[in-house]
Amino acid sequence: MYYIRLVVLLTLAYLALTTNLELLNVIAGVVIATLVVLLIRPQPHKVVWRQAPQTAFALGRYVLVLVYDLVVSGIQVAQIVLDPALPINPGIIAIPSKCRSEMAAALNAHAITLTPGESVVEMSEDGVMYTHCLDAAQSEEVVDQAQKMRVDLLEKIFQ
Repeated sequence: MYYIRLVVLLTLAYLALTTNLELLNVIAGVVIATLVVLLIRPQPHKVVWRQAPQTAFALGRYVLVLVYDLVVSGIQVAQIVLDPALPINPGIIAIPSKCRSEMAAALNAHAITLTPGESVVEMSEDGVMYTHCLDAAQSEEVVDQAQKMRVDLLEKIFQ
C-alpha cells in the first residue's frame, strides 16, 4: 500500500510538471513513477507531527540560505571571470559531511555543487566530500561556518 501511494504521488508530481493530461502521458507518468519506486525502494518513515513546524521552518531557512549562497557565489564567480588578471587559485579541499543520514549528506553535497565555482568531485565512504574550488585558500576559511549551518538545518529537516 505504501508503494502504491508513492507511485500515485510521483505520477501526480510528473503530471503537474509536464502539464499534459493526455492518456499516453498519464501512462508514461505511471510507468516512470513505478520504475522509480522499484529502483529506489524507499522505506516507510514515521512522521512526527509535533516536529512538523520546526521541520518546515528549517526547510524554509535552508532554501533561503541556499538561494543566498547561489546569488553571492554567482556574483563572485562573475567578478573572477571578468577580471583580466583572472585571480584564481584552484584546488581540491576535503570537507567532512558530518551528516547522520544519507539523504542529508546527499543534499549537502548537492548544495555545494550548485554553488558556482565549487563542485563535489567525490564523496568517500566516511562522508568526506572532496570539493573542487576556484579559490581553494579562500574556500577553506569560509567552509566550516557554512558547512555547520547547512548540517544543522539538514539534521532538523531529516530528524
